[in-house]
Amino acid sequence: MHPLRLASALLVAALLATSTHAADDLKKVAAAIDGYRFEFPCKDPMPENPKPGADGISARMTDNPETNDKFTDVKTFGGEAGKRYKVTLRVRGVVEPMMYKDGIKEGERFYIGGVPNNKTYNIYQLSVSSPVAHFFFNRDDKVGHRIFTIDYTASIIVEGGATLTFHGDGQNGHMITNFEKLVVPDVAPAPKPFNGQFIQLDVTDVTEVK
Repeated sequence: MHPLRLASALLVAALLATSTHAADDLKKVAAAIDGYRFEFPCKDPMPENPKPGADGISARMTDNPETNDKFTDVKTFGGEAGKRYKVTLRVRGVVEPMMYKDGIKEGERFYIGGVPNNKTYNIYQLSVSSPVAHFFFNRDDKVGHRIFTIDYTASIIVEGGATLTFHGDGQNGHMITNFEKLVVPDVAPAPKPFNGQFIQLDVTDVTEVK
């Protein structure tokens, strides 16, 4: 190869490597979100031939109204205080529908702000302390004894050092079971179906908001 072409090729390779390294470093600031799973497992084993639309008891069901069929995980976002980051999430899982109101629908399932609009179906929520915002992941126009897979991307803005609150609330100790034995490819426990419902959040990109 001509020396000039070789030098150009090496320069391009070096620039690409630097860019990739910088992108990977930025993704690390969102490590608290990357791979997080909301899970509502069923209390009973999955039957061989589930009944269509079957309702099941949540393994998170307790006798304490404060903890019955709900959970909260609090984490700290990375990055520098005062800087804001655009975090792109890939949202995948097996869920039942839930209605929300007084917020903004983005796409078919993602909902920004607002409040739950039903008292019995599962809620999947992420709240951010700065800039103050919260998000829901299983929005639908109506509830019902349905189960479906989700696989979409959504972006949120998070300030460095912000508090992240992951909250799941089954509301009544019951859920729509994974009666169709749905599987999300490449997401555990694939190729087996999850006995219950779940959502996994994977960070695909992080950029600093200038």
